[in-house]
Amino acid sequence: MSAVVVVRDDERIQRDVLAELAWDPQLQPNEIGVAVDQGVVTLSGYVDGVARGWAAVRSARRVRGVRAVADTIEVRLPGTPGRTDADLALAASRALEWDSFVPAERLDVTVANGWLMLRGEVEFGWQRRAAEGEVRRLDGVRGITNLIEVRPSTPTDGERLRQDVQRALARTLGAERVTVDVDVDGETLVLSGVVRSWWERDQVERVAWSAPGVRVVHDQLLVGG
Repeated sequence: MSAVVVVRDDERIQRDVLAELAWDPQLQPNEIGVAVDQGVVTLSGYVDGVARGWAAVRSARRVRGVRAVADTIEVRLPGTPGRTDADLALAASRALEWDSFVPAERLDVTVANGWLMLRGEVEFGWQRRAAEGEVRRLDGVRGITNLIEVRPSTPTDGERLRQDVQRALARTLGAERVTVDVDVDGETLVLSGVVRSWWERDQVERVAWSAPGVRVVHDQLLVGG
């Protein structure tokens, strides 16, 4: 009986994910394949830029019941001549400079065959994420390797950091909905527990990376159905 329930749930999730993909204006109809096995969604197909592939992943994560997303989408740039690596490197550098919250002068961008590599140092984890977000939206990007290191300017007080993150989670999710355990090991923040949706998981990660003194976030969260 339980196997029948799982199949029925997987079919429902597949229909909902396909509908969500069709609803997203950044995606073309029927360009993404969807398979579901026990709540794990596998996305396949081809897109013409990493931004659209990421849009497909975000769409799948919005669907209730999705436990995890396996992204096997391939980025294939159009056959017509487009941006050269030099053009893309210049566009990425400018995008970082235009974001006043990202220390662009401390970052380095290299491009090879449309693949961007980010290096450098920032003080806060959210700056690392922001830098990647800025260049992900650029046309012609096939992929991104983010090697930016987070180096806090002040020593980390582990217990205070843990309490600050817990209070921030309560403000964001509501105290009655916080089911996340926060542990601190040096400059590493470890998140564990169960959240109700990918939206909640994204919010927890955002809060964790925004905390001063955090260099690394280990996300061990599980998404409940």
